Amino acid sequence: MNIHSEKIIIVDFGSQTTQLIARRVREHKVYCEIHPYTTELATILKHKPTGIILSGGPCSVYDKDAPSIDAAIFAQNIPILGICYGAQLMIQSMGGVVEKADKREFGKSHIDIKFDGGLFAGLENAETSLQVWMSHGDRIEKLPEGFTVSAESEHSPFAAIRHTEKNLMGVQFHPEVAHTLIGSDILKNFLFGICKCEGNWTMGSFVDTTVEAIRKKVGSDQVLCALSGGVDSAVTAALIHKAIGDQLTCIYVNNGLMRTGETGSLLKFFDETTKLKVIDIDAEDYFLSELAGVVDPEIKRKKIGYGFIKIFEEEAKKLGDIKYLAQGTLYPDVIESVALAGATVIKSHHNVGGLPDIMKLDLIEPLRELFKDEVRLLGLELGLPDEAVFRQPFPGPGLGIRIMGEITGDRLDILRKADVIVLEEMKSSGWYGKVWQSFAVLLPIQTVGVMGDERTYEHVIALRCVDSLDAMTADWSRLPYDLIGRISNRIINEVVGVNRVVLDVSSKPPATIEWE
Repeated sequence: MNIHSEKIIIVDFGSQTTQLIARRVREHKVYCEIHPYTTELATILKHKPTGIILSGGPCSVYDKDAPSIDAAIFAQNIPILGICYGAQLMIQSMGGVVEKADKREFGKSHIDIKFDGGLFAGLENAETSLQVWMSHGDRIEKLPEGFTVSAESEHSPFAAIRHTEKNLMGVQFHPEVAHTLIGSDILKNFLFGICKCEGNWTMGSFVDTTVEAIRKKVGSDQVLCALSGGVDSAVTAALIHKAIGDQLTCIYVNNGLMRTGETGSLLKFFDETTKLKVIDIDAEDYFLSELAGVVDPEIKRKKIGYGFIKIFEEEAKKLGDIKYLAQGTLYPDVIESVALAGATVIKSHHNVGGLPDIMKLDLIEPLRELFKDEVRLLGLELGLPDEAVFRQPFPGPGLGIRIMGEITGDRLDILRKADVIVLEEMKSSGWYGKVWQSFAVLLPIQTVGVMGDERTYEHVIALRCVDSLDAMTADWSRLPYDLIGRISNRIINEVVGVNRVVLDVSSKPPATIEWE
């Protein structure tokens, strides 16, 4: 069911910035979805897209097994914008020529606008901001019949092209990245000037359409909600409760992988500030038994996912005829858990890739199409308090994926104590709300140290703090040296079994935010 009055479909050809395209489109209050290029044209058309964007990609369109698309898409009278590979594919599919460039273009470039309408409407005098970001080794050499040039650069005679009669257009550069200074204006022109979008996708409209869809799907049936106390599950519960009220029962499972005091504070929060029915399940012994001896991160995630589902189904039987399970799956979870055209899955998320095929409960995932920052806005729209909405993300598998190697009671104890110190120092310094995430990781190694003039051979804690908007990309946080020093000093002095603290200065990509 298409519950959005206007929708942009982004066809993904494997670009590292495809998710950025979606972010930029949504910033203009236009709803969009990403679909792999392998999606059949009939499926795309069922969405009744207001417009289509073809992403970039790492391949060359003339490669033997290059990603392609049904050329009939260009005859559907739907506005289409091709970006980099997407533009080249459009040109090749319609009879043009794309070849390896004599001079590749990577990084900053400048364009000369030849057509002051369409994508470039209102930009003809923006001489100081015509900087764009190129990333290609091929270029368009010959345009198909009906196409003409809209902009050129030093090494790309067809840096932007358009069809003179149809709403088909392409750019060789990437308007979605910040280095393209007119990128937002170009996308705005495509969305509103060409696709005639109204920009009516707000959190208020999302609540209305989603509540209606949940009511229609559930009817008079009962729903269980997996409640962790994190932002995602809290917003999921609030949204579904708004839709079906007492038909919702929440289950909080203590899997033994929570932070110090987390279970008690979460249950107190739910009891005092919400009207949700919450069942508390203590499953610490079960999960630690299942995870004994497991070191592979994918197996960890899947065992934790299987364990949650097993418990949910057992509770569903006790409660009677429960048909649905709700959980707070987000768009980044879905994207990371799905391989594109044979590519490697980045990692299984316990609530996406970790679910067993034998699960008998049907899933309801109302946040599946949202990014993290959008979930926070939704939480505020639903009236959740700031303390629930602005918590830093905490993974569903808990500390299980912040312990590298085997999970044991002793290792959990070490990590919990280190984690408390990290959070205390981040909050007291005022930095907790400035970063996306800040946490400790227990490494599977020991190092030599000196304490009290004696040799030690003990564990290593890694400090991971990142800045991000939506978890799709992230950069390591530039914390003050004195704050890093206090965290390190306290962990080494207060946590028995640790003699070294290291700082993770990796960005995403190439790393992920969590270590497993």
